Amino acid sequence: MEGRDDLLVSDLAVTEVVSALARRMRHGEVVPEIVRRIQHTIIACLEDGVFRRVELSREVHRRAEHFLLTDMRTPLRGADALHLALATSGRAASVASFDERLRTAAQTIGLATYPA
Repeated sequence: MEGRDDLLVSDLAVTEVVSALARRMRHGEVVPEIVRRIQHTIIACLEDGVFRRVELSREVHRRAEHFLLTDMRTPLRGADALHLALATSGRAASVASFDERLRTAAQTIGLATYPA
């Protein structure tokens, strides 16, 4: 990942990753030390500039609200709309997500999705 400037990450994405890992931790699928290590690694990469940070600004919120009010094939949840707004405000070409609803919405607005 070093030397790449095309990886956009928001603090919202970090919180979502930690939430997913915490859910697995509660189910005994992963130990707390691993979750904390992953969280600290992601934050360190974000702080060190390995990822390009995109911020939740007033404009991003307005863009998210626009997506929520747009007639899409898949109804969006608030966090999904914020992720799409962050991606488009950062001029991302794609979105990485395991959430099928978010992937479908991203494809609707012309973003490639990963994993394919």
